[in-house]
Amino acid sequence: MGAFEYTALDQGGRTKKGVAMGESPREVRLTLKKQGLSLLTIQEVREKNQQKNIGVFRGGHVGLADLTLATRQLATLVRAGLPLAEALEAVSRQTSQKRLRLLMLAVRTQVLEGQSFSSALASYPHLFSDLYRETVASGEQTGKLENVLERLADYLENSRKLKQKVGLSMIYPMVVLVFALGVTVALLTYVVPEVSKVFADFDHDLPALTRALISLSQFIRHYGWLVGVGMVLLWIGFNMMLRNKVARFRFHQILLWLPLVRTLVRGMDAARFARTFGILAASGVPALEGMEISARVLVNLPMKRAVERAAVKVREGGSIHLALSETNLFPPMLIHLVASGETSGNLAGMLDRAAEAQEQEVETFVATLTGLMEPLLILMMGGVVVTIVIAILLPVFELNTLIK
Repeated sequence: MGAFEYTALDQGGRTKKGVAMGESPREVRLTLKKQGLSLLTIQEVREKNQQKNIGVFRGGHVGLADLTLATRQLATLVRAGLPLAEALEAVSRQTSQKRLRLLMLAVRTQVLEGQSFSSALASYPHLFSDLYRETVASGEQTGKLENVLERLADYLENSRKLKQKVGLSMIYPMVVLVFALGVTVALLTYVVPEVSKVFADFDHDLPALTRALISLSQFIRHYGWLVGVGMVLLWIGFNMMLRNKVARFRFHQILLWLPLVRTLVRGMDAARFARTFGILAASGVPALEGMEISARVLVNLPMKRAVERAAVKVREGGSIHLALSETNLFPPMLIHLVASGETSGNLAGMLDRAAEAQEQEVETFVATLTGLMEPLLILMMGGVVVTIVIAILLPVFELNTLIK
């Protein structure tokens, strides 16, 4: 039985779209006819995905929250003893996200055709990561698919929470920064020109600070739009440059050199590596293969290359913690916990602890950084306003001095 997406007309002449199950398009057509629907188009979900120009899934996106919920639901249903195909159908009915619903039905179709769950997921590499597919494959091989799915759901949820915490922590400073820039531009564009008219007939030379402020105001009024266009072009050019792998590698190296940025980038990728490697190790994936897969989820290219080179040394017989230690890119705590895991035979548990420690460190660092940024931005904004006020008042003070 397959999943078919259809477009039909109801008895009132309104267009209706949906997904129906059936052995063939003919069976679906008959079913819809009994429901009073006149079929316009019908297409199997999997075939639709394979089309080059019309694919629903190719280049699409499934929200991390939706994928986490679907994975957890699937784990619960499989643990309850429901066959995988029925569990996939149940999850597709429970989700409100259309792309995910069609995706689950398409995977179910392939499972019913005799493919393994991991092979079906491999048909959609843009939606299911290497980690997801390899972990599911190990769960199928060991017969512990429900445990693996629960671990995957935990992993996805932790990743989403970490991203949310970092993102939310940066919202307030960014709002303050945008507001400060807006107020400054407004003062220079509208307030300063009006005040400068007062000094037009001023016989005495204006103070240097006042002249600089007036010049800056005139520049922004006449050429401010060019500055805005230039910044947009710079941003576009920067993003185009990052498409080049060599340029992106150099940029990521610079990020690892900058003091505060280095801590954040290294901490997040270290946590991502430890969490991924830990779930793979706990799922029964060999350590070497787990390192290679974990390297793919890293964002920073120098750290990714470092893990790949460490994996080569492990393949040659070296220990994991020594190979990672030689890169000088991973935090000492992670290295020590990996060494303890190798010695005690509990590598997965130690990697989970390392991931938790790194995630906590990142959260603390971001909270501290944003806590410092807020008053600093307010002070900067106040300093700009005070500078403008002083620049305006200086000629007045000088005029009073001359009169006396």
